[in-house]
Amino acid sequence: MARRLKKDDQVVVIAGRDKGSSGRVLRVLPEIDRVLVEGVNVVKRHTRPTPQKPEGGIIEKEMPIHVSNVMLHDSKADKPTRIRFEMKDGEKVRVAKKTGTVLDG
Repeated sequence: MARRLKKDDQVVVIAGRDKGSSGRVLRVLPEIDRVLVEGVNVVKRHTRPTPQKPEGGIIEKEMPIHVSNVMLHDSKADKPTRIRFEMKDGEKVRVAKKTGTVLDG
């Protein structure tokens, strides 16, 4: 399921605590069906001082969110959309279901 989303895709959160917020995909984790979205699912972590980060303290970082809770943002329709795959010129491409916009290439 994670293969439908790629790094740097603009997505909208459709379920959960951050419902309605949007952001850019920073990382795709296909082995656990999750994505890391910029500014979404931010948690606070209490860290000890280490040689790399001598100040330690409370840091905020994004945690992965399940791919079923995000949808690709279709810039043409300005709404979230599902993705389908089509063959164009012998190549498999992602297409936005709402507008038919080719997302790859």
